[in-house]
Amino acid sequence: MTHDLTTGVYPAMTTPFLEDGSIDHEQLASDATRLESTGVDGLVPVGSTGESATLTHQEHVDVVETVVEAVDLPVIAGAGSNATHEALALSHGARDAGADGLLLISPYYNKPEPDGMEAHYRAIANDVDLPQIIYNVPSRTGRNIAVETAANLASHENIVGYKAASGDLNRVSEVARRTADEEFSVLSGDDGLTLPTLSVGGTGVITVAGNVEPERMSDLIWSALDGDWEQARAVHRELAPLFDVLFCETNPIPVKAAMDIRGYGPGRLRSPLSTISPSNRAELASILADLAEGQSA
Repeated sequence: MTHDLTTGVYPAMTTPFLEDGSIDHEQLASDATRLESTGVDGLVPVGSTGESATLTHQEHVDVVETVVEAVDLPVIAGAGSNATHEALALSHGARDAGADGLLLISPYYNKPEPDGMEAHYRAIANDVDLPQIIYNVPSRTGRNIAVETAANLASHENIVGYKAASGDLNRVSEVARRTADEEFSVLSGDDGLTLPTLSVGGTGVITVAGNVEPERMSDLIWSALDGDWEQARAVHRELAPLFDVLFCETNPIPVKAAMDIRGYGPGRLRSPLSTISPSNRAELASILADLAEGQSA
């Protein structure tokens, strides 16, 4: 199978921490090799799910290096920032650490206008010769990437995709339509909207649920891409309760608890994120148990 960075299943990895708050690189490498063994198409460390906002620049680089060394898969490193110069520094660091591509969240907090947004992405694409995926997640950034901006950026040879996490399927559909003639792909960034995103032209997913259910996420994606929509719908329905509960609190609080429940290491978080509530953990454990029972049946 050829990996093109924009087709298939790409788990948005968590960043494990030791008791003293430092990064647990042994567990990180273990997580990477576990996911690789399930047949996913690539890995995405140091994104939002990886608590990138709590990591130093050096920690970003160290995480990417650990994942790159652990697997023989494409590694798409989170490298965005609210300041262009900082995103450039993170992008250079990820490139030097061996990343195959970059995931670039749009500038958060300062809410640039469309011309500033486009200039930000072009500055990185012109300076760093790696495939780059622009990332629209207005719930975290306060500003959508305009459809026109995405369409304009799609013509840049280094900008190869758009991660859609706005919850707005009309916007996703329009980006896919406007960029259909470019070498540019749309990936779902909302697990629950992955199936409809594929139906309007999406080619894959950068997934939170894929950390704990990578095989089922692969089944969903590749069934749809192969035209077996009945199977894709069946898997989507099976996973729907998990999609919901993984966002019952701020990501990655629930998915780290899910990984702890599944035995993939302690679910420690960096402040200001807090431990999942007991009631939500109980619901999560119940859903994971149902999925495990269904898989073994």
